[in-house]
Amino acid sequence: ETFDYKVFEKFIQELPDKALRLGIRVVLAIIVFFVGTQLIKIVRKILQKSLKRANAEIGAMQFVDSFVKAVLYVLLILTIAGGFGVDAASIVAIIGSVGVAIGLALQGSLSNLAGGVLILLLKPFKVGDYIIEDTNKNEGTVEEIQLFYTKLVTPDNRVIVLPNGTLANTSLTNVTACNMRRVDIKIGIAYDEDIRHAKQIITDVLRQDEDTLKDKELFVYVDDLESSQVTLGVRCWFLNEDYWNGRWRIIEEIKYALDSNNIKIPYPQMDVHINGTCEK
Repeated sequence: ETFDYKVFEKFIQELPDKALRLGIRVVLAIIVFFVGTQLIKIVRKILQKSLKRANAEIGAMQFVDSFVKAVLYVLLILTIAGGFGVDAASIVAIIGSVGVAIGLALQGSLSNLAGGVLILLLKPFKVGDYIIEDTNKNEGTVEEIQLFYTKLVTPDNRVIVLPNGTLANTSLTNVTACNMRRVDIKIGIAYDEDIRHAKQIITDVLRQDEDTLKDKELFVYVDDLESSQVTLGVRCWFLNEDYWNGRWRIIEEIKYALDSNNIKIPYPQMDVHINGTCEK
């Protein structure tokens, strides 16, 4: 085959115009992308304000925001691709084909997306609730519910990221779903102590505490007769926000009260009896 100099010469002559047009398209694409990102931020802010005015839950707001953000960025990319002469129908067809392949490869992610939708619809928990995931015992305060994952913050300020699919398909405990919570404590006393007296001392501690709910059950009872102690069960109620401080405080106050009344709290021990005489 012979080299066609005319075609090459024509290509060289048209190259500056083509490069200029390509450069203009690239610059326009950058401008469109920058403007588009700013518009997406504005749309998201407007959406968030609308959801707040509608008194939507924080978890629903976070989920909708994540979804709208993803959709708008896909539309922005399609718009930029169209500016380079790419047919939108072809892009949609390609995305559809790729989507099927990705969907098969990322079944877990789609399960997480569906799980996020179920969490928002069924509301087993919301942002601000303290939950315990029963399978792996992950627990913490719900900070954010996103498209695919839910973020928990533990009491020692660690962040746990849990897949929504796992949360939607496993049992969990919502500790703060109700506004009050019961404290259950076990206290051991020696067998030679007066049980009625010990129960009255502990009941007085519960009644005198500033945060125990007096309209709820304040109950002290014999829970078990163990090998070295009589185990007393203690029950009282606190509001959720007072639970931990209240629990720790009444345990300490019960110890002080029992000590001041000479009620012994036993520890595991063994009595050894030796019978017979020693021969020399």
